[in-house]
Amino acid sequence: MDASDQKFIVIAVAAGATIVVAILGAVLTDIGEWYFSLQKPSWQPPDWAFGPAWTIVFTTTATAGVIAWLKAPDERLLLGIAFIINGVLNVAWSLLFFKLRRPDWALAEVLVFWVSIAALIAICGQIDRLAGWLLVPYITWVSFATFLNLTIVKLNRPFV
Repeated sequence: MDASDQKFIVIAVAAGATIVVAILGAVLTDIGEWYFSLQKPSWQPPDWAFGPAWTIVFTTTATAGVIAWLKAPDERLLLGIAFIINGVLNVAWSLLFFKLRRPDWALAEVLVFWVSIAALIAICGQIDRLAGWLLVPYITWVSFATFLNLTIVKLNRPFV
């Protein structure tokens, strides 16, 4: 297998994994009656803005993963584990917040999720500076979402 074939496979796997995480998150994101009944801060973006924001985040994250994977063959196990953990935590947040209707549990989980993104930045950034920087939109968006999650918990607690 030549380098261009390898690069194509890495891009395809990264795109496929990203699509799986995005679809699972979307399937778990039920913005029905319960969600609309929640009190939300006036500064929350409109619901339609979340899709484009996540599209940007997923695109830059997958790109960072591809760059790091191709540049550091010796770090691939660590990279794979870090991205799998992060993907699971990404999906878990949607499960907790939307399906289980527990924004309070999601708030606790998002702190671990955030740390997993910081770890991705550290790992990818050591391999390639651009790969690290491509993850900044991810941690920025999840930081904003964490504050939004906290505010929703404060406005609507207790959850049972």
